[in-house]
Amino acid sequence: MKEIYDVSDEHLNSQLKYLKLLSKQYSSISKSSAEIINLKAILNLPKGTEHFLSDIHGEYEPFVHVLKNASGVIKRKIEEVFGNTMIESERKRLATLVYYPEQKLDLIIKEESSKEIEDFYRITIYRLIDLLRYASSKYTRSKVRKFLPKDFKYIIEELLHPDSSSPHKDEYYKSIVDNIIEIDRAKIFIVEVCKAIQKLVIDRLHIVGDIYDRGPRPDIIMDTLMNYHNVDIQWGNHDILWMGAASGQKVCIANAIRISSRYANLDIVEDIYGINILPLATFALEAYKDDPCTEFMPKYNDSEVSITEKSLIAKMHKAISVIQFKLEAEVINRRPEFEMDHRLLLHKVNYENGTIELNGSEYKLKDANFTTIDPKDPYKLTSREEIVIEKLAVSFMNSEKLQKHISFLFSKGSIYLITNGNLLVHGCVPLNEDGSFMSMKINRKEYKGKALMDIMESYIRKGYFLDNNPVEKEYGLDMMWYLWTGKCSSLFGKDDMTTYERYFIGEKESHKENKNPYYLLREDENVLRNIFEGFDLDFESGHIINGHVPVKSKNGESPVKAGGKVLAIDGGFSRAYQGKTGIAGYTLIYNSQMMQLVSHEPFSSAEESINNERDILSTSIIVENRAQRMFVRDTYDGMKIQQEINDLKMLIIAYKKGLIKEDK
Repeated sequence: MKEIYDVSDEHLNSQLKYLKLLSKQYSSISKSSAEIINLKAILNLPKGTEHFLSDIHGEYEPFVHVLKNASGVIKRKIEEVFGNTMIESERKRLATLVYYPEQKLDLIIKEESSKEIEDFYRITIYRLIDLLRYASSKYTRSKVRKFLPKDFKYIIEELLHPDSSSPHKDEYYKSIVDNIIEIDRAKIFIVEVCKAIQKLVIDRLHIVGDIYDRGPRPDIIMDTLMNYHNVDIQWGNHDILWMGAASGQKVCIANAIRISSRYANLDIVEDIYGINILPLATFALEAYKDDPCTEFMPKYNDSEVSITEKSLIAKMHKAISVIQFKLEAEVINRRPEFEMDHRLLLHKVNYENGTIELNGSEYKLKDANFTTIDPKDPYKLTSREEIVIEKLAVSFMNSEKLQKHISFLFSKGSIYLITNGNLLVHGCVPLNEDGSFMSMKINRKEYKGKALMDIMESYIRKGYFLDNNPVEKEYGLDMMWYLWTGKCSSLFGKDDMTTYERYFIGEKESHKENKNPYYLLREDENVLRNIFEGFDLDFESGHIINGHVPVKSKNGESPVKAGGKVLAIDGGFSRAYQGKTGIAGYTLIYNSQMMQLVSHEPFSSAEESINNERDILSTSIIVENRAQRMFVRDTYDGMKIQQEINDLKMLIIAYKKGLIKEDK
């Protein structure tokens, strides 16, 4: 880009403050030039592989496995490298070793004699180095170096880049491997090489929402993500609920505990995050001591949960649900722009008859025992309920582990992400029935499309981080709840959340929740073109990637929509959905040559995988196959690198014109 050297003095002077800062890092023309050469070389490397997952819902075991096997990428690389030299059983064993190196090595060591184990170590080290070399071929040596273990960095680099022109070095490379085995470092060496392979096969991980709720251990998923080398997160509606709860938004807190109760998963609240639910349990036992709370029994019939424990959970479940319905009224009344008055139902109940009138119809309530509701003032919290929710709020905000996880969600997350020409958004782009962007007033100003999502995210961040402006902070807190349940929320994607009706009304016509028109209109090319234009995306090369709505594969539904322009990758990671979907999740792989959807069968266990070398059974669908390989220069990262090159060229001009002095 020679034209950058012809930059005007006026422009150069306007950038001088920034260039002086840049000169601290590149203090001379030679250093700036060397970096330009390096960056230009990087632009001509193949694009790194991206891995997309969504709707994990606390199911940590299949999540961790899919992360370790990179949705089949590692297995394919093993076949590409060793397909003609290793039998299938050996390839399966090697794959399992790469996924679970510590555990698999322990088993192998128990099974083999000392002589056999030395031979195994030697063969395996050579094979793993070959695999690592192949996996690292897309990257510069400096980038690969960052992924290598500190203790073995020099040794691995020597083995990765042998001097094939010199036969005299063969003995040198052999002695490196022999010495690793001789000094009893083979096991740890193999473990570290396997971990490096796992990192190098995936350049960037995208989580398209919903880490939390339903499954048992979202905390393990969060810890895993925090240790991952390159990850971004598009918040899901269940994530935003926990983000609101951690911020102290009381309706979000009530919802989070209600859902954990519904799925008999209060361990995550109490044991993992250390949130004290004793005040709620004590209150529930007193308020509903004679109430069987049948409609609030945990959804899953876990044999490990005793009848007594189920009864207590049911009482807590009902208690927090009633508190939730009361708290919702506070937000709805102070935020008329949320347009949620229809969710105020407690005053519509005839408490004497145990009925409710909705939309011109009268329904008999399945449960009419409301010991904590005053029919004259049904939305008023009792003094005990106020104490309970206050104590829960304090506990949520003071949970060190939860705050660590939520802080990470804020640092790596967003409502949507545009990357490499693709729009990643958990639920939908909210649309009206005519395909136009749905609009919403926020602080008396109307927003829609991308601008609406941007202002919502701005307020969410204020709700968590802003402490010196109580008015703005409260609006941000309320916005978190709105994103969980509001009709203009891209995370929720429906016009209503009929929680009260599902608990208390048997007639299913009252449970109706209409999906946003986006889910029908995303097959319409004109509508999609409008969305792509609204987010400044190229329609010919870009895609929209969603999760949120499970793809019912067993009914013949395809995750590929609109001829491949839209990809829906929620296939049922959560066991709660697998009955509907028939599979256990979709993931997406996007490398330099193709975009590939992978469907997964249910995962048995890590133990089964390690012992029997049984991987998740996966099926791949090629969504897009590029005639020409995509390079770093074609990506969003490439655009950033090109800007760095331009800046360094300007810095060289500044040095040459004497505007900045070199520090040689």
